[in-house]
Amino acid sequence: MLVAMKLKFAVAAGILAGPIMATSLSPAAVETDAELAKIVPAGFSYRVAGDFSRAGRPVEGPLRAARLSEKLSIMKRQVTVAEYSRCMAVGACPRLALPEARQDVPMVGVSWHDASAYAAWITAMTGVTHRLPTDEEWIFAAAQSVRDEVSPLIDPSDPAQAWIARYEAESARAKSVVVAPQPIGTFGKNSNGLLDVGGNVWEWTETCFVRATMDDRSMQVTNTNCGVRVVEGAHRIYMTDFIRDPRTGGCAAGVPPANLGFRLVVETGHPLLRGIVDNLVKTLRSG
Repeated sequence: MLVAMKLKFAVAAGILAGPIMATSLSPAAVETDAELAKIVPAGFSYRVAGDFSRAGRPVEGPLRAARLSEKLSIMKRQVTVAEYSRCMAVGACPRLALPEARQDVPMVGVSWHDASAYAAWITAMTGVTHRLPTDEEWIFAAAQSVRDEVSPLIDPSDPAQAWIARYEAESARAKSVVVAPQPIGTFGKNSNGLLDVGGNVWEWTETCFVRATMDDRSMQVTNTNCGVRVVEGAHRIYMTDFIRDPRTGGCAAGVPPANLGFRLVVETGHPLLRGIVDNLVKTLRSG
């Protein structure tokens, strides 16, 4: 009896230690617990994403003090070609062109719908929720890798001059970007353990594009468009959700990114299983 209970405890503890491995999916097909950055809640500055205006003129989104309510478990790296290929092989993800040479590079050339299909597939296979991060979560995890690119104040009577200046700054950086996807880790690691943040792969988020008006007291959202999503990388942009190659169009603002890829948030909490394990621990200690 005690042996059986110890076995059950070992199984339950193994499940809680990381993503559940379904029998139909080998452990190599999903990220392991060691590949997740687990970031405790903390305060951070967040500039709200979207298109904002005040008195009919474009302005920057408000900069707010933010704090996530729970620990964030997010992939340290982007989803790779090898991983996405497994999803394609079983017909759960759209068939896309893959690099011929390497499997250990980020999967790029994916739309928001492609990334969401992969998240749904890995969720079904593991029994653990995988999803795209919100823009707020991405900014929090990216930490010091994020640039808060406020448009320079050039001519208060002509806000368009500020947007032109930002576009020129982004264009200058884009000229030095290596376009081909690089092996995981090429662009280094940030303080939260995330790899390649702000490299040459921009990442889809779950956050919808919004338009809002502002006054001295409040912000009023006038339109929410979930056909356009926030994409984060070396700079923030807004991209139509079916676009796979940003150079073909669909970029709502700024210079189009070199590549579109993604990493996922993993919701590793299992309240029911935690309760089972707690009860087993108490029984084992008393026995």
